[in-house]
Amino acid sequence: MDQFPSPLAQALALARLATGLSEPNPRVGCVLVGPDGQVLGAGHTQRAGGPHAEIVALRDAGARGLAVRGATAFVTLEPCSHHGRTGPCCDALIGAGIGRVVASCTDPNPLVAGRGFERLRAAGIDVQVGAGADETHELNLGFFSRMVRGTPWVRLKVAASLDGKTALDDGRSQWITGEAARADGHAWRARATAVLTGIGTVLQDDPRLDVRLAEAPRQPDLVVVDSRLETPPAARLFLPGRRLWIYAAVDDPQRRAELQARGAEVIVLPNASGKVDLPAMLRDLAAREVNELHVEAGFKLNGSLVREGLVDEVLAYLAPSLIGQGQGVASFGPLPALDAAVPLVFRSVERVGDDLRIVARVAGRDAF
Repeated sequence: MDQFPSPLAQALALARLATGLSEPNPRVGCVLVGPDGQVLGAGHTQRAGGPHAEIVALRDAGARGLAVRGATAFVTLEPCSHHGRTGPCCDALIGAGIGRVVASCTDPNPLVAGRGFERLRAAGIDVQVGAGADETHELNLGFFSRMVRGTPWVRLKVAASLDGKTALDDGRSQWITGEAARADGHAWRARATAVLTGIGTVLQDDPRLDVRLAEAPRQPDLVVVDSRLETPPAARLFLPGRRLWIYAAVDDPQRRAELQARGAEVIVLPNASGKVDLPAMLRDLAAREVNELHVEAGFKLNGSLVREGLVDEVLAYLAPSLIGQGQGVASFGPLPALDAAVPLVFRSVERVGDDLRIVARVAGRDAF
């Protein structure tokens, strides 16, 4: 049984429908309920630049010919109070005569951060906050991470044999897992703001890294870590209409011009070792409004991300097979002792086709 009012549970269900659609805005749902308990209108946040959940719900009520004055707005996140791509939702609720707002949690965006609630209360609207907060936070981990930590939520996806091998020694990996797992992996791609890979994967596999095996209201952006700007201009990852960011450690004007001519943006961010500064890259991606970063890379880049403490979550598909000698999930270490291992917390273990899907989170990474 839901531990919060059922209209708010309905709003949370609507918010989930915004997954993969509302980026970079949070996934928000809203349900308007009259004094007699009748649902007057409902909706979720649309594409960036489109209406937010509250506006969709108000328009839904209007399309039904239902008056909302004195109604309660159940919304999963604090109504915004600033002018961004759209106008303030709190003003729309005030103007519509809403009598009460029940919200799950405060918007972590510094441009909002309680100001929406303040304006609602100043207009005489009763505001209640807290029901469903954990669910809203979980649904919007990427948005909260970007707003609070200044970095995206980093999810490391791997497909491996039961003995932890992601490829043969020569790099061949197609296909370790089955069709169902591959389709499920595309669904996780679809929910991300951007997909990240390394130059090794680009040169070895020439992947597209788009969403083809699942429904996708938008294609995620693509990020390539390419220290020496070796990405071939003829690579298949150049797709019309998709933003592509290539992070390098050294600049090569000719290669940069060739890649930019294909539509990529090249960002040079070296660290002291002559590699791409990965923490700086994450901060830069947050500034570019990336909420969830879905990593599909080789064991070297995976290892670098783990070693620098940048991975928040692991999405692992394990096949019922043994490969023996081959490439592993992530190359880092050696560790001085077993208690220095990265601590993970299993979030779910499910069978997908013939394979297992494990979602494991780095302990304490979601405490923000």
